[in-house]
Amino acid sequence: MIRGHKRVLLVGCATCVAECAAGGEEEVETLAPLLRMALAQEGGKIEIRTKTLERQCEWEFVEELKKLLPDVDAVLSLGCGIGVQALAERFPETRIYPGVNTSALALRAEQGVWVSRCAACGDCVLDETFGICPVARCAKGLMNGPCGGTRPNGKCELSEETDCAWKLIVERADAAGALDELRKVRKPKDWSSARHGGPKRVVREDLRT
Repeated sequence: MIRGHKRVLLVGCATCVAECAAGGEEEVETLAPLLRMALAQEGGKIEIRTKTLERQCEWEFVEELKKLLPDVDAVLSLGCGIGVQALAERFPETRIYPGVNTSALALRAEQGVWVSRCAACGDCVLDETFGICPVARCAKGLMNGPCGGTRPNGKCELSEETDCAWKLIVERADAAGALDELRKVRKPKDWSSARHGGPKRVVREDLRT
């Protein structure tokens, strides 16, 4: 993406992507010389400057780039997709490129492994499913118990690496002494808050000025 550019600003983000070792200050300072060497081997020469913002999704932090952009002709963002879009919206005259593929809202399950835990669907049922999201963690997004494909060992029929979400929900309910609560039939999911029909918009009137 940055081939042909002479001066590129490599921008990291010190929050989410830093925690998952994808785009924090350490990754920025490691990637910069590697990019220089890779392009030099192709016969190109590029100047790569670096900057890590506290967050790329907050305008006050994004504004810190304003004084740096006149001296570069492109930005390579190691923030998530939201960060890339924020930079592109604030600085439309500058080419902003994504340096990270945003894949999930995830929790670190173990060292080096992150697993999706939330679909950000806007119709949360975690109070009814004992803190386990069936939308993000069930392959079929089932709202009322497991399908017939759950394996005897409690794994999803799609993969031996994936626990059946509803098995986990039942175990969590049992541990809390509240199995009877799962007898309730949950209404069909309200998909009106999903991604269809354009971007979701969240408004807190009490915070608006």
